[in-house]
Amino acid sequence: MSAETGSKADSGIKARTAVVVGAGVGGLATAVGLRRAGWEVTVLERRTALERYGTAFGIHPTAQTALDRLGLGDALRARAVPYRDARIRRPDGKVLAALPLERIERKAGRPELLISRPYLIDALLAELDRLGGARIAYGQCLTDPGALAAADLLVGADGINSVVRTAHFGRSSGPRPIGTVAWIGIAGFETGLYGETWGEGRFFGMTPVEPGRTNWYATVPRATTAREVRDAFADWHDPIPRVLAETDPATWIRYEMRHLYPALPTFVAGGRVALVGDAAHAMTPNLGQGACTALLDAEALTRAVAATGPAGPAGLPGIPGALRAYDSERRRSAQRIAFGSRNLHRFMTARRPALRDALVGLLPG
Repeated sequence: MSAETGSKADSGIKARTAVVVGAGVGGLATAVGLRRAGWEVTVLERRTALERYGTAFGIHPTAQTALDRLGLGDALRARAVPYRDARIRRPDGKVLAALPLERIERKAGRPELLISRPYLIDALLAELDRLGGARIAYGQCLTDPGALAAADLLVGADGINSVVRTAHFGRSSGPRPIGTVAWIGIAGFETGLYGETWGEGRFFGMTPVEPGRTNWYATVPRATTAREVRDAFADWHDPIPRVLAETDPATWIRYEMRHLYPALPTFVAGGRVALVGDAAHAMTPNLGQGACTALLDAEALTRAVAATGPAGPAGLPGIPGALRAYDSERRRSAQRIAFGSRNLHRFMTARRPALRDALVGLLPG
């Protein structure tokens, strides 16, 4: 039993209850934060088991601070690797500019970190298990949102196709394809050369992820097979062709890039419903901020509702007020990042890259 749970049991106060829909990064982080505040939590996950694919998440220093507040900072740093010395290049290998990782580290006092998705999911699950008082119901969909009326809080962390968003916020905002297909994978060696290479209408990125492996991602217009992707980058600088050649196509992940459009006017509804992560602000991956914004949402939401107290006594805000505070803190910031990521995608995939490259070349290299 956690200290938080024990104190409520000893005082005879009934714990608040929450239903979190979705067991991805945002949903599990929200469940952890709520448990640390003494809430009883049920997580509904439509899949019968969590997906174990090993793509890398970039964790910005602000998101690292959120994980520290959730009690997960040490677990993150035990498996993460720093991201430094990355460049933007042309297909022939010429360096155009440096990614601003050094400036980020200098300003924040800590580096950008990269962690394999399964490691972060495992850390969240382990912390949830340590805290106790939470249940993950696998193979459970939110088919009847009204059946959850007894819960004090409903959190939609169920991704870009969010059932919670549709049920409580309507269909005015929804998934919108941007006409680009992305490919991601893990090569079984360390390239030692990291960053992004921008070509005409396509790009290729490489990051560290863990010793002995390299995370990569790419976009290619109209490519539908691994062979077509390899052909598209066959004459690009080393080690891009080798990375693709030495990654088993059976492990590649292909997905259509989409974002949530138009932006939601609020992340909260009805005084007890809140959205986090992609359900609230799904974005293109170009800024590498998807996991970060989900973690920041989760920490901000749980910090806000924790301040309500067990029964909203005088002097403390009730749950509706806490949700308004969460929305005020997170919505504009998250939507600004989503907007910037979408614009960066347009810039990166320009069909006439000469001007783009000239502009990038003016940045510090």
